[in-house]
Amino acid sequence: MGLLPKGVKDFSFDDSSGRFEVHLDQPCNAKFENELHYDQNISGNLSYGEINGLNGILAQDLFLWFAVKEIRVDVPSSGLIYFDVGVVSKQFSLSSFETPRECLAVQSDDLNLLHIYDETTLIKQPAASAFKTSSGNFWYQLGYKGLAMATL
Repeated sequence: MGLLPKGVKDFSFDDSSGRFEVHLDQPCNAKFENELHYDQNISGNLSYGEINGLNGILAQDLFLWFAVKEIRVDVPSSGLIYFDVGVVSKQFSLSSFETPRECLAVQSDDLNLLHIYDETTLIKQPAASAFKTSSGNFWYQLGYKGLAMATL
């Protein structure tokens, strides 16, 4: 299963609790049906058909980044996997996650812009700004109460 990208450096798993931690070489982004951001350290609780209490994965949708709280497969034969970001859940084809994806490194300067929305808090950002990252992408950050960020 390719829920995690290539570049896993180390991991730990507690059989009794299902708690896991994964350590990547560096924070990175991978493209599936949507873009996912992986922090350098990812953790959660693994149980049959789901990962909950997830930390370290963000999903982009409609130019917004959402913290992924849970990943689950209700019925494996359905071919669907669900990413829960607290306020909504989005379904994807399981086949998109059959193999680990290449993950493009994210520069440390860009990391502050990724955590835009989680289930309870909008993170406030200063005035709007636009700039070009070292990867060549243009980022636009809206300054009105930190509501959104777009990748051009």
